[in-house]
Amino acid sequence: MKKIIITIPAYNEEQSIGEVVSDIKKVMSKEKHDFKILVVNDGSNDKTEEVAKKNGAIVVSHPRNYGLAEAFRTELKECLRLKAEIIVHTDADGQYLAEDIPKLIKEVENGYDLVLGNRFEGGIEEMPLLKKLGNKAFSNTISKIIRQDIGDCQTGFRAFTRKVAEKIEIKSDHTYTQEQIIRCANEMFRIKEIPTYFRKRNGESRLMRNPFEYALKAWINILRIYRDYQPLKFFGAIGLFFFSVGVLIGLMLVLLFLTTGKIGHLPLTILSIMLVIIGVQIGLFGFLADMKR
Repeated sequence: MKKIIITIPAYNEEQSIGEVVSDIKKVMSKEKHDFKILVVNDGSNDKTEEVAKKNGAIVVSHPRNYGLAEAFRTELKECLRLKAEIIVHTDADGQYLAEDIPKLIKEVENGYDLVLGNRFEGGIEEMPLLKKLGNKAFSNTISKIIRQDIGDCQTGFRAFTRKVAEKIEIKSDHTYTQEQIIRCANEMFRIKEIPTYFRKRNGESRLMRNPFEYALKAWINILRIYRDYQPLKFFGAIGLFFFSVGVLIGLMLVLLFLTTGKIGHLPLTILSIMLVIIGVQIGLFGFLADMKR
């Protein structure tokens, strides 16, 4: 019987954390697994810690709110300390079903290293349209990078092995979800998605208070992903743009000379040379970044 740790990051979730922990205990007790529930209290200023402990969870608390990525790093550290063999990550707001946890665990036991709960295949009770579109854009980007179809790369509902926790270091301060998938693929770990249901959240979302802010952050993160994991394509595209504009201006000046006999405009000539040089330099940055990666 493998040791399983179910981890839950929580920030001001006193209204839901008790029920979430209780539901997980009921489901896992029926499955007869050797399990513990770990709650990472990310600097809550309500009774999240007290409620979680009262319902039987192990609680590790941050002195202040550090965000999801740092909470996830704390989870991994504590799970390794507790000698977990399978780690399940879920949310504190009760949107993921406790009944789906054994499905994730089963696929890990079947030999997969990282198992993701796909909300789009399992059913979504409610999700803002902008968030759906952002998720699809992220998932398409991740799929291209790892060359494997991923339908829901932003899901917080996932299970993975101890080896993944030991070998995959989360470095980003913005999100852990995409980074773990990309690094697992690069390390040739086996990844699988299964359908999981996603319930409506009670109360306001902590991740999407302003839709325009969410959209801006989403696209910034997509650019960061390309910059970090496909630097040659990222810098190459930018460099090619500057180089092409510079060459185009140069061709216009040559055409002007051939048709009128006039020598080109000096400022445009300087601009053309500068753009070509900038394009080449940015392309070289891409080569250097790709070598470092």
